[in-house]
Amino acid sequence: MNVVAIFDIGKTNKKVFLFDENYRIVWEKSVNLDETVDEDGFPCENIEVLKNWIFERLEEIKALTNYVLKAINFSTYGASFVYIDKEGKILTPLYNYLKDYPEDLKNEFYHKYKGKEKFAVKTASPVLGSLNSGMQIYRLKEERPELFEKVEYCLHLPQFLSYLLTNEAYADITSVGCHTNLWNFKKMKYHKWLKNESISSKIPKFHYGKDVIKTKDGLSVGAGLHDSSSAIIPYTINFTEPFVLLSTGTWSISLNPFNNKQLTFEELQNDCLCYLQYTEKPVKAARLFAGNEHEIQTKRLAEYFKVPIDTYKEVYFDKNIVSNLRALNFQIIYPKKYNFDILKECPFQKRELKTFKSYEIAYHQLMLDLVEQQVFSTNLVIHNSPVKKIFVDGGFSKNSIYMNLLAEAFPDIEVYAASMAQASALGAALAIHQNWNPKPIQNDLIDLKFYKH
Repeated sequence: MNVVAIFDIGKTNKKVFLFDENYRIVWEKSVNLDETVDEDGFPCENIEVLKNWIFERLEEIKALTNYVLKAINFSTYGASFVYIDKEGKILTPLYNYLKDYPEDLKNEFYHKYKGKEKFAVKTASPVLGSLNSGMQIYRLKEERPELFEKVEYCLHLPQFLSYLLTNEAYADITSVGCHTNLWNFKKMKYHKWLKNESISSKIPKFHYGKDVIKTKDGLSVGAGLHDSSSAIIPYTINFTEPFVLLSTGTWSISLNPFNNKQLTFEELQNDCLCYLQYTEKPVKAARLFAGNEHEIQTKRLAEYFKVPIDTYKEVYFDKNIVSNLRALNFQIIYPKKYNFDILKECPFQKRELKTFKSYEIAYHQLMLDLVEQQVFSTNLVIHNSPVKKIFVDGGFSKNSIYMNLLAEAFPDIEVYAASMAQASALGAALAIHQNWNPKPIQNDLIDLKFYKH
């Protein structure tokens, strides 16, 4: 049986999947690897351990007698660079994008390049410090110039993993186009600051997502993709009419591949940004820390009502509870005029739990508050584009209260809970489909459940 191997590398979980020609997962392994620390003692990915784990899994896959490995690709988290020298030696730790960025260095950079507002609009990158991966390169150049001189290539993590197998260094549009400060979205090319700072020569040429690099033993290896851009591929392949994908986990990210309007500074301040698809088309996105908030508040509810932490999994949508809560709060359902301050803080944080007679009622209020935030966030990316459907995948897609409230909030749009096995890994497999799979792509890769409003 012919298969493609996809390494799906998250910050916490590292996974590898084998997909058959019908895109069913036929084999998988996952692991949590211990972090190491950088020279400042800040936790970061142990790139050597990750590298060894990948090579071990590849040997294991090649030894499987019932599968024939045809191709390999990578889907990983973004915003982290591996710096290599002429010999391919790794020069620094894989710095963590959560690491604090020196304020004086940040201010110096933005002062040099026309200020935060102009720069952020041009690069579709909110000011995020180390999470803007280009700023990591700038920091290395300014703080450790002698080491910077030795850098042959700056590779985002997916491309470094591809380099390990091919010995060929490439950049990838999905990694470069994601809040990196590297890409000028007005001109659709690299921002000129890279040339000014002598960085351009250290970023390799592009290798596009649908293409592969052939190894000596005949394997087709993709150059790798940023995981958020990869996760949208199954949807863009299966659906042509305008939609928004609401990808929910720790972050709830609304992704609109059908909105090409340039971001405003106000939108950037409300945590909007742009991704680039592997086809080079922009995707307007808005982030909300909703999964994290849900985790914090369900812990608070469990402690107050003295129930197990996952009690919320047994609470189902109750129309009566919702209408009673709305009557109590005198709430106008989703006003037309938006006050985006609601995005900064979930209203539930300030609610007194003693006002709720039961856990069930309190949990409904939490979901009402979270969905209100979500509506504001998702509307930032819809913004007059002709969206016909909203697909929700990830954790909240399994939450009946969330899904029913969301469907109610968007009466003119069809709202679906979507489920598929491992969206970002599947996307990375589909991206290189033509290079390993002779079969046509099926149109039933995604299971959908419709929610009436």
